[in-house]
Amino acid sequence: MRRSNFALRLQPSLLEELRKAAESEGVALNQLINVAVAEKVSALRTEEYFRERGSRGNRAETLRILERAGKRNPPMEGDELPQEWQKKPGRKVANGRDSASKRRQKKRVAVK
Repeated sequence: MRRSNFALRLQPSLLEELRKAAESEGVALNQLINVAVAEKVSALRTEEYFRERGSRGNRAETLRILERAGKRNPPMEGDELPQEWQKKPGRKVANGRDSASKRRQKKRVAVK
């Protein structure tokens, strides 16, 4: 690995915070700065990747696929929701309907 020197000008208060952080992490100041810069560059590249990937997405196609999800495909063993996530008996949501039935109702109205 090729190494290079770079004169870095930091505000004294930031330099002091970096020194404290390096000491508490048990690493050299140089190592802490290297890791921090690498993490920032990685975050920026990840953001760029998802932005570019998202721009290639097709919202209509995605919604079409999600609409089909689970149809004619019964749950397999192990797909059950944890017991604490299950609806409690006798508990109703607003207007006595769950959100899925509300969506179906809206679709019917929109189609008519």
